[in-house]
Amino acid sequence: MTPAYILRPMTLEDIPQVLQIDRQSFSTPWSARTYEFEINNRDSSYLVVVEAFAPEPERPGGLRGLAARLRAPAPGAAQVVGYGGCWLIAGEAHISTIAVAPDYRGRGLGELLLAAMLRRAINCNGDYSVLEVRASNYAAQALYEKYHYRVVGRRRGYYRDDGEDALLMEVRPLDEAYRQELDARLEALRARLNFVDYFTVPDR
Repeated sequence: MTPAYILRPMTLEDIPQVLQIDRQSFSTPWSARTYEFEINNRDSSYLVVVEAFAPEPERPGGLRGLAARLRAPAPGAAQVVGYGGCWLIAGEAHISTIAVAPDYRGRGLGELLLAAMLRRAINCNGDYSVLEVRASNYAAQALYEKYHYRVVGRRRGYYRDDGEDALLMEVRPLDEAYRQELDARLEALRARLNFVDYFTVPDR
């Protein structure tokens, strides 16, 4: 069965699509140069994208159908619909960003990106994970709590655009018991989303 989604490391060729989602998601998006730096920083930076395959539309037969097929993208063409970033330094997996294209929100792709980054961190000997989240972003906080993050601090005026506070959240330890629970969640997501995974394996 053809997968609906592919999870894989971000490449330089993905940057234009990632920038578009970034601008649709955040008031202070990263620059193309920042993404280039992070992609090339292979020692501690792990960026992931999720691609979606557009279903092949039904087309009429005959000459009209042939003309439509010639104009259409190649069957199986995929587009980047979400991305995430994680820094792994001295055992700390810092989730730096997660975003999903507006048309693909509410499907579980944000959860998939988070779970995949945590699994990659465990594979690369991460001991614990931290992240910042807007104090008003209750939906994101609920997702992080589902993965056992808890609030351990507050960073006043953290967001430059409006001065909103960030909650510092942490989950620890990323031990064997956590790995087993994470794997079960990834399998449930695989059954629901029909994705293939080229990201969580340690070697790039």
